[in-house]
Amino acid sequence: MGFIDEEIANTIAVYRRFQQSPALIAEVAKVGEACAAALKAGRKILLAGNGGSAADAQHISAEFVGRMSVDRAPLPALALTTDTSFLTAASNDFGFETIFARQVQALGTEGDVFIGITTSGNSPNILRGMEVARAKRLVTVGLTGERPTPLAEFCDFLVQVPSSRTQNIQEVHSMIGHTLCALAERDFLSAARAAQTQASHAGA
Repeated sequence: MGFIDEEIANTIAVYRRFQQSPALIAEVAKVGEACAAALKAGRKILLAGNGGSAADAQHISAEFVGRMSVDRAPLPALALTTDTSFLTAASNDFGFETIFARQVQALGTEGDVFIGITTSGNSPNILRGMEVARAKRLVTVGLTGERPTPLAEFCDFLVQVPSSRTQNIQEVHSMIGHTLCALAERDFLSAARAAQTQASHAGA
């Protein structure tokens, strides 16, 4: 088996382990329900991560605000990784570990969802952000790898990809993000159709 074949096989193996875990599938479903409930209640989704996980946060946010597979109204989501003026100022003045906590403190509202993405499960700025989110009564979601993580203390939902390889964890995190958006879209469209039906009956 060549190098490329081996990399593909590693990725497929992690996806298969994830798919074959009823507990992980159930946890993703619960996160999807929590996101859909928050959006229907007029709340928003905040996402954060470092490096490749920052890219995942921005990718997932873009799917919610833009669209993934169907035309629909934008759904409010915000990646806390994009404001370079704030990120550099806060890092310089307060320390890099504060960059997400301060944004959650400023922008988070009770009932919002905060998704912290960290392949190691030990990123100090994600931990601080999650702690503040829990204190402010946001719904807290952690996306990590298989290693034990102190995030568990602060998470309402914790999805741990069954791998310790950063790249494979990130690949599955991207899939989870797409799945959460698809679940929210499905729920949003169902609610929109129900509202249209109700309005049609009221006008009949």
